[in-house]
Amino acid sequence: MGESGTGGKMTCRQISVKGNVNPHLRLSIRLLITMLAGALAITAIITAMAPQAWGILNAHSEEPVALSQFSGLAQRSILLDVNGQQVGVFQVKNTQQTPISAVPEPVRNAFIAVEDSVFFEHDGVNLRAIGRALLANSQGGGRQGASTITQQVIKNELLGGKISGSRLKILQIRGAVMLEKQLSKEEILERYLNTVFFGNNAFGLQAAAEVYFGTSVQGLSQNQGAFLAGMVQAPSSRDPFTKPDASRYRYKQVLSRLVEVGEMTPEQATLACKNWENPRLRTVEDADCPIPENRREISRATDTGRTYFSEAVRDYLLNRSDILGATYEERYKKLFYGGLRIYTTLDKGAQAAAERAALEQMPENSANIQAAVVTIDNATGGVRAMVGGRDFLVSEVNVAMRRRQTGSSVKMFILAAAMEAGLLPEDVIDGTLPCTLPNPGNDEEPTFLISNGVSQPVSNLRTMTALSINCAYARLAQVVGLEKVVALMYGMMSSDFMPKPEWGTDAERLNLIKPYASLSTGANEMSPLDMAAGAQTIANLGVHHEPFFVEKIEDSTGVIYQHELNPDQALSEASALRSVDVLKGVLKFGTARRTQLDGGRPAAGKTGTQDDNTNAWFVGFTRELTTAVWVGDPRAYTPMVNIPEFVKADGYARIQGAMYPARIWKQLMDEVLGDIPINEFSDWPAPPPALPTEARVDLSPQRIYLPGNECLAQVVAGTIPAPTTAQAKGKNATTVPVVPNNTVVVNLVEPPALPVVTTSTTTTTTTTTIPGAVAASVPPSKQYIKDRYPAGPVNTVPIGAYWVYNCTDGLPPSAVTTVAG
Repeated sequence: MGESGTGGKMTCRQISVKGNVNPHLRLSIRLLITMLAGALAITAIITAMAPQAWGILNAHSEEPVALSQFSGLAQRSILLDVNGQQVGVFQVKNTQQTPISAVPEPVRNAFIAVEDSVFFEHDGVNLRAIGRALLANSQGGGRQGASTITQQVIKNELLGGKISGSRLKILQIRGAVMLEKQLSKEEILERYLNTVFFGNNAFGLQAAAEVYFGTSVQGLSQNQGAFLAGMVQAPSSRDPFTKPDASRYRYKQVLSRLVEVGEMTPEQATLACKNWENPRLRTVEDADCPIPENRREISRATDTGRTYFSEAVRDYLLNRSDILGATYEERYKKLFYGGLRIYTTLDKGAQAAAERAALEQMPENSANIQAAVVTIDNATGGVRAMVGGRDFLVSEVNVAMRRRQTGSSVKMFILAAAMEAGLLPEDVIDGTLPCTLPNPGNDEEPTFLISNGVSQPVSNLRTMTALSINCAYARLAQVVGLEKVVALMYGMMSSDFMPKPEWGTDAERLNLIKPYASLSTGANEMSPLDMAAGAQTIANLGVHHEPFFVEKIEDSTGVIYQHELNPDQALSEASALRSVDVLKGVLKFGTARRTQLDGGRPAAGKTGTQDDNTNAWFVGFTRELTTAVWVGDPRAYTPMVNIPEFVKADGYARIQGAMYPARIWKQLMDEVLGDIPINEFSDWPAPPPALPTEARVDLSPQRIYLPGNECLAQVVAGTIPAPTTAQAKGKNATTVPVVPNNTVVVNLVEPPALPVVTTSTTTTTTTTTIPGAVAASVPPSKQYIKDRYPAGPVNTVPIGAYWVYNCTDGLPPSAVTTVAG
């Protein structure tokens, strides 16, 4: 009698025979026991194989294997920079298609010897191996596999994740038989080597070659091929990075197998790994059995290249465009499985320079103060560099595309709107602190007080811009028309990454940029990408190109997308050139006078520092490039005051836009533009001469005033103080022409005409001429322009013809003069 013992092994009960036993009887008993055991084993095999055999015969009717839908191999998509250098990869699985002809023969033979030594002899199924495995498994001798390479292809590409257990084996067998009739052995082997899993997110031989050896398939040696062949059986439990002993043991097994089948000599095996004959032996000589061990360096070197820029590209292709398909699912499949070649706008050299500038200029600090950088090509709008923070591996939040308050850097757009409205750089305005201004659109806070910053008496727009005078620009924005400024900003910054504005509806209050008095001091939030896009418009003679990341996309059939430029004259060329001319002064004699580029390369820009030093900016440009730099705490509006590391590095308690942002900008621009010669084409053309228009006949410098905030008195005799312009300071400063601080003689014979005051309401317009020696204007209740492009001229009067004073203070007594008979 036989019974099933532990582990499923068949054992025999011992028969006790007392006394002398006939030798023939003892032999007969032994023979009977052997026959019974054999019968039971055969019965077990038949019992085990019967359902499988029946299943194999009927598997196709149970679940058809649609080999006609045998799809192309999933391939990763490659990101390339403007020079064709790889800068990233999009993939769900690290896999790349490699033709079988590219695989070295010793490497191919290693896989065949280890995984399917009779691959070229069977028709998809190795029946002998199946029988051997079933017998071993039924006797409890440990699980044994019998899958051929063809079966593994079926599992990897058609059945993976669908089913498991014996039914999976059945369908593998059925599918393998069918596949062998459709593809050649070479084609099957190619699909196998391109889909098999090697662990560490490496699918396919090319990915494995990169991850484990930092090379290509063509560069694999026989020893490396042998190591990878051994990984296939159990990638996780043979992982050389986490289980080196188990990995080395398996490597020795494979070397033994290659020696056994004649693919390698014993001497070659010894050179590859000492003691290969004793896989279980652990000796100090294992150090002479090298296996991949430096995962971090290899994985970073062959990483998918996830960066702030590549993630911005991914977001654009998946969520902001239909380039890759109408639905998200279509776009995702094409991006991560379609084997695309995505030619981006990134310049690898400029990107390295941007990262280097941010790293070298910013001290390491415990306050989490970081820098974000965006560089745009002025001629196209292509984004050449993007730094979204200190380290993508630490934080994936891309600050280069997050909006923060801009501080005074927004003044460049108010300046452009003023030039577009007909003002000229020599026109003058008051910048004296403190100033209390109307706050149109905000009923809860009807006035806006500015008490911090630099106080500057009446001066021209060049000086007010260079010195970043808040009161002057707060008045200027309202004189031009807050909504006109906002509308122009939207046009200058337009992109797929900025929400489009709503006009004339309740939704207008939800717009990103709001026409409030605080606009001029940077209360609205912009991203570095937004600011660079807007400044690019000024630098590019008023022609706006929306910023973009992708130049061209190719798949296996050819080009499927090509970016087309769509230029928009968002700002007149004359206004752009006058704005550039004024903004040059910021670097020549203004807040960024220490930031002039090497070699005297022409450049312009604007600094910005938000209240309490929570955000610091520099946005600047040359003819070729525009770069926006932001510095701050990405997590919160943290005051950058008395931070020990910065105080130690710089000696200043407060971080401002003229400091670290401007220094990063200068280092980056000097490096990127260093090889471009400075010549007559490096500078912008001179601004065109102003011509008289219906709105402005007098082209001499005018005094800008804000009705309702500033009142007028006509000068009919005597003299009034003239505006002054402060001298620039600093070693390399260029002095601004100074309006003499003397008196302006008024023509007493033909005094200037009295002002005409226009009062506008929602229903009527009234024009009143005010008689007398003293005239004052009375504004409507809300002094901001609802029309995006108002037809009326900006409020100005000739310098010296009128006394402009603060309405709340009243007319100074010294300004009233009586004319003698």
